[in-house]
Amino acid sequence: MASHTTRPPRPPLREPADAFVHDAERQLREEGLAGADEEFSAPPEVLPAEPGRFMLHFLGYYRWPLVFMFALELGQAACQILIPKAVQRLIDSAVALQGTTTASVWTALAGPMWFFVALNVGILVFSRTSGATLVMVGPALRRRVRNSLYAYLQRHSQRYFMGNFAGSLANRLSEVSMGVNHSLWTVLFDFWPVTVTLVVSLVLLAQVNAWLAIVLAAWTVAYVIVSYRLAMRCREYARTFAAARSAVSGKIVDAVTNVMSSKLFARMEHERRYLGHYLDLEVTAAKRTFWFMERMRWFQFVATLSLQVGMIGYAADLWLRGGISVGSFAMVASLLLLVINDVRNLSRRFLEFFEYIGNITDGVGVIIRPHEVTDEGAAHELHVTGGEIRFEQVDFRYPGGMEVFRGLSLTIQPGERVGLVGFSGSGKSTFVNLILRLYDIQGGRILIDGQDIREVTQDSLRRAVAMISQDPMLFHRSLLENVRYGRLDATDQEVQDAARQAHAHEFIVSLPEGYESLVGERGVRLSGGQRQRIAIARAILKDAPIFFMDEATSSLDSVTERHIQNSIERLMHNRTSIVIAHRLSTISHLNRIVVFHEGEVVEDGTHAELLARGGHYARLWSMQAGGFLPEHLGEEAWPPEVR
Repeated sequence: MASHTTRPPRPPLREPADAFVHDAERQLREEGLAGADEEFSAPPEVLPAEPGRFMLHFLGYYRWPLVFMFALELGQAACQILIPKAVQRLIDSAVALQGTTTASVWTALAGPMWFFVALNVGILVFSRTSGATLVMVGPALRRRVRNSLYAYLQRHSQRYFMGNFAGSLANRLSEVSMGVNHSLWTVLFDFWPVTVTLVVSLVLLAQVNAWLAIVLAAWTVAYVIVSYRLAMRCREYARTFAAARSAVSGKIVDAVTNVMSSKLFARMEHERRYLGHYLDLEVTAAKRTFWFMERMRWFQFVATLSLQVGMIGYAADLWLRGGISVGSFAMVASLLLLVINDVRNLSRRFLEFFEYIGNITDGVGVIIRPHEVTDEGAAHELHVTGGEIRFEQVDFRYPGGMEVFRGLSLTIQPGERVGLVGFSGSGKSTFVNLILRLYDIQGGRILIDGQDIREVTQDSLRRAVAMISQDPMLFHRSLLENVRYGRLDATDQEVQDAARQAHAHEFIVSLPEGYESLVGERGVRLSGGQRQRIAIARAILKDAPIFFMDEATSSLDSVTERHIQNSIERLMHNRTSIVIAHRLSTISHLNRIVVFHEGEVVEDGTHAELLARGGHYARLWSMQAGGFLPEHLGEEAWPPEVR
């Protein structure tokens, strides 16, 4: 019997994107971000919401390189369309020299030949110089559009991001930046050269026969007008198609993000059907767009065929009657071939141009919206001296939603450790979100050390707070960079010290790549407890004067939780701390416990005081199952004073 040797498992192959991220992070650590501070610390741009003005806004940064490229394309197009003129001179000179000696033929043809060579050299020089300029301008323009759009997107409120798919927004960022680039290149490398071609062609034809020029001019005007009108009708189709693509991208990202739920609930077929519905809508939008484009192409081919047959027939008749030379006839035929080829491309480019404009319109319409939460013009930095937090008659309702707080007043003293308790929807998380100014209140004031948070910058406010959430948010970056996110200038040793305090160092060093290990999208390569420990290490490293925690130890085993509680206790020492808890035992030792119910503070005191009072908190304490509060409680179970 053959023996089977157990082979060690092969290490997973690193994805190209992961390798790129690793290399980029290593380069950042080696080179830092020197030289970029001025660009990224400047106030974000005010971006126009109208697509045309949006494009012009960014083109203004590169006006002189673009003017240079327009001049180069003018030279290239002029040289290209003058080639038939050089051919005419060569043919007419050759016909005139029939019967002469070889030496005299080459002497007579030298001028037309040099003209022909010069035109071709001009095409080469102008086109390649324009191409080199494009290499310098194109990627820089796309980067600027993406960076500015992302900076604008960052300042949207929490509600905005809850109402838009992350994948859809990312797709729109990409399509708008590509749309700006491609729209510009369409104008620069298609519309502008065709304009030059037509103008030079009309001049050359007028020199041969005025009626040839008049016919071409009339046909061109009619063709461009009809093509433009058809393309304008296609614009709305293109916009709908762009919106459908963005929606499908968002649905795919959502489905991929939740693929484990599909597996666990055996809903993979359902997800394929669900996605198939949106794919069908995209196909419908695509067919509507492409069928309209096909009708445009029918018009284009019929129109250009009519021009070609009519003009060449008329030129042939002129030549046979001695009205033009054989060289002129050859020039007319060559010009028509060049013009028709460019004009056919023009029709196609019209369609593509308005598709790009549709993409820009769709993306700008979604992203460039008024920001709900903004810094005031005279906003100053928040200076935390003690960490007092005070709500004064605060009114808040979610936009288009229910009222949460009405006239809420509550003060948390400097350095006080406060637990927030209540059923889901009672207002605990909203209380914390309002302090962070993720939403704006409708009435009253929220103050930190006497400073109204609406009068300070959002960045300075959030720099003063370290928060550990129940669902920690990690970047698809290395563990080192995720912990260092708490303080970007921290050394590797400081990062490791914070990880040790959060009891994360042990599992990190056990990984094949240690602190260089990538965590996956939203940290999916880590367990829930590991993600929590990274989030705790990040908060420890941030060392902010105010500390929030939202059931941050719920994903940890009891032994690890006991160790980490000691670290959290040190973190809360001499800091204003707010802890949201569903497991009441985790907050029983705090200075104070505030009990919320339906947006109101119904009890406030220490654990012992609230138990002795025998009210709302005491009932919660007795009703918790397995250490956790139930989601809700029937009204009949409430104490009389709370009903």
